[in-house]
Amino acid sequence: MKVEIVGVRFKKAGKIYYFSPNGSTYNSGDKIIVETARGLELGSIAIANREIDESEIIAPLKPILRPAGEDDIKNYEENKLMAKEAGQVVEKKSIEHNLEMVLMGTEYTLDRNKLIFYFTAEGRIDFRELVKDLAAIFRTRIELRQIGVRDEAKNLGGLGCCGRPLCCSTWLGDFQSVSIKMAKDQNLSLNPTKISGICGRLFCCLKYEHEVYEEMLSVMPAPGSRVKTPDGEGKVLDVFVLTEELKVQIDKNSDIIEIKRYKLKDITVLKYARKANDKIDRELEKELKVLLED
Repeated sequence: MKVEIVGVRFKKAGKIYYFSPNGSTYNSGDKIIVETARGLELGSIAIANREIDESEIIAPLKPILRPAGEDDIKNYEENKLMAKEAGQVVEKKSIEHNLEMVLMGTEYTLDRNKLIFYFTAEGRIDFRELVKDLAAIFRTRIELRQIGVRDEAKNLGGLGCCGRPLCCSTWLGDFQSVSIKMAKDQNLSLNPTKISGICGRLFCCLKYEHEVYEEMLSVMPAPGSRVKTPDGEGKVLDVFVLTEELKVQIDKNSDIIEIKRYKLKDITVLKYARKANDKIDRELEKELKVLLED
């Protein structure tokens, strides 16, 4: 069964949430008002009206309340200024309460029924007394939300090792699951400093091309396989997924070892070798596990 939806985003590179258009038509970029678990919020249409399979949504689908008016946008801008001032108060109060926390962001819901503070800290923080103080000052519901290193990097932004702005802070709506296996499949160095971003976790971009690598590796013979080439039979020494090539040692009855590269289409596999299950040094494994933590 098909369901009509629109995709709504609340931040520049935030996650996209599905809502019911409630019989109306919206275009990408339209400002709208919706009710979420946090309260009334102003969002932007990221995906215009479309039909998707019912299995792709989490029922019940909340409706869009109305298009955002001038007053809504004015309130939204005022809320941003008020949230900035509130952030300064929290920084002072956290010092008074001797709390080792770093404020990363502050925001009001559109109806100002809730004030949310995002912070980072080493370990857990007991901020119950701080919340009492803030509730007395701002006269609204207070929520302090501790975020992880990935969200911190998304919030701060910066440049990746590729020289481009961070994916997570510019366009990546949600953090996708990445693994050490992806780095191994792509024949990358397992040196933690070379496969981790500024957040200290595995590159999100390991996910982008992994399906292609998996597909190619499933049809390419593993090192150790016996193959027939235009120059005779030989043993596969290495595979190059991107160029679809194999490095092959040709069988010769001499002391000279002949090694050549061949296109996958130019060879015939005589015997497949078992896929190698490369073991990782225990100390290196401990370092790599850190890259998988939230």
